[in-house]
Amino acid sequence: MTDKATQLSTLLAPTVESLGLQLLGIEYLPAPGGSVVRLYLDVPDGEVETRHVTIEDCEAVSREVSARLDVEDPISGNYTLEVSSPGVDRPLFAAAQFSRFTGERAKVGLKLPQDGRRRLTGTIVSVDEAAITFDVDGQPIVVAVDNIDKARLVPDWAALGFAPARDLPGGDARPGKPGRKARSGGSREG
Repeated sequence: MTDKATQLSTLLAPTVESLGLQLLGIEYLPAPGGSVVRLYLDVPDGEVETRHVTIEDCEAVSREVSARLDVEDPISGNYTLEVSSPGVDRPLFAAAQFSRFTGERAKVGLKLPQDGRRRLTGTIVSVDEAAITFDVDGQPIVVAVDNIDKARLVPDWAALGFAPARDLPGGDARPGKPGRKARSGGSREG
């Protein structure tokens, strides 16, 4: 996170928590015509299996955060406030968030190049406070937490049911779409 995003997180986290939610992180995107302040919310860790962030949650946080920003005025100029659930391509902001998804794939952008690359996609292997180890194409790559600019989980579309499964028995990698009947060639009467 940028310094401004960190400042905003510190300011706004108590407001979000007072509404029974958790602030995952903030993206602060400055622009000449007006900045974007994007908050990502989640439910507390103990409620992950039974509750999800709703539109009503986002609306309530938007109202309360907007009022807090009006009072504190930490952003100069115009800005747009966006409040969102993490979605299937969940952004990751802190080492603890990476730890929760050990074994999952993540797409990571680096602040400074490492091993000749600024981006990597790999499986999260292990996490400590200072570094995260990824398996990238069978090779371990250790990245310092403070060198991560942006990170998101890579959804497994096949497991979610939105893409064909891979490596199916019998070698068929492209099953038919659910709900469609197979068509066969028929004869035409003349």
